[in-house]
Amino acid sequence: MIIVAPANPLDPAPRALLEQSHALMQQLFAPEDNFFLGFEALCAPEVHFITARDGGTVLATGAVVQMDGYCEVKSMFTAAEARGRGVAAAVLRALEDHARSLKVPLLRLETGEALASAIRLYERHGFTRCDRFGDYQPNDVSVYMEKTL
Repeated sequence: MIIVAPANPLDPAPRALLEQSHALMQQLFAPEDNFFLGFEALCAPEVHFITARDGGTVLATGAVVQMDGYCEVKSMFTAAEARGRGVAAAVLRALEDHARSLKVPLLRLETGEALASAIRLYERHGFTRCDRFGDYQPNDVSVYMEKTL
């Protein structure tokens, strides 16, 4: 059974999965086009970090950062062996529920054009492409998406 719950990104299992995510992003994108949050940033009070696990095995991570007027999805990553099992969808639903509990009207995210599976996941869950937001600088690789809550 998949359990989605708050977690500490500094704990060994979530950290190992985040390291895999960071390595993939560094492989796919230039340093100036990488916008993942570092481990300490994921521990900030405005960040709600969760994992999905099956027993003791962490299968996925995700976070929302409370911003002024919206929440931003960050650190979405699913272990290769867990893909296609609905784990990412469960994490995304939990993050959306948390954002709703904060009474924000909008959920936003930035992802990369090269991450077609991620884009399809977000589209299936009602996200649509939008203009660049926040402090993101113009580039040729980012896709910005949002969903009204």
